[in-house]
Amino acid sequence: MALRVSVSSPHGPAASSPAISSCRPAACGRFLACATASQKRSLMVMSGSDGRGGVTPVKSGSLETATGEEVETATTGADAVAVTGQVTEVCKDTFWPIVKAAPPKLVVLDMYTQWCGPCKIMAPKFQEMSEKDHDVLFLKLDCNQDNRPLAKELGIRVVPTFKIFKDGKVAKEVTGAKIDELARAIEEVKSS
Repeated sequence: MALRVSVSSPHGPAASSPAISSCRPAACGRFLACATASQKRSLMVMSGSDGRGGVTPVKSGSLETATGEEVETATTGADAVAVTGQVTEVCKDTFWPIVKAAPPKLVVLDMYTQWCGPCKIMAPKFQEMSEKDHDVLFLKLDCNQDNRPLAKELGIRVVPTFKIFKDGKVAKEVTGAKIDELARAIEEVKSS
């Protein structure tokens, strides 16, 4: 799976572009390159060797994605897409449309921050879970300033926090870097 985002900008070099400065190689661990070609910028994120894994930002504008089973729903001017078998990065605008379109699948949301050590430890484990469990949509939400309204709405107090949604409602919550507890919680919600 390859993901390509093209952004045209009147802002000179890539370093000054908001689209490029939001690239977070540490968040996905599969970052390949940010390339600049005149006024056009491209971001290429490559999946693992089997062509399935990887963190996929939600589709909008000229974003192109492929592979896996997709859950899509139209939002105001943008499409929200989540793919099973990988982790999908969401924001305050794309999260609820994906959750509402997900049933009968469960949704597991990882709420994290860039500066959080335990979040960085959990990221590859969460990615591994997504690659193994195709009955669940795995989402990530960076609790930055832009997404603060959604984090507040979801009642986040500590990071990492994992919320498990069933039929569009929170069924269970796990806080802290506790991968075994998260796995048990997912299985409990599946069987309920």
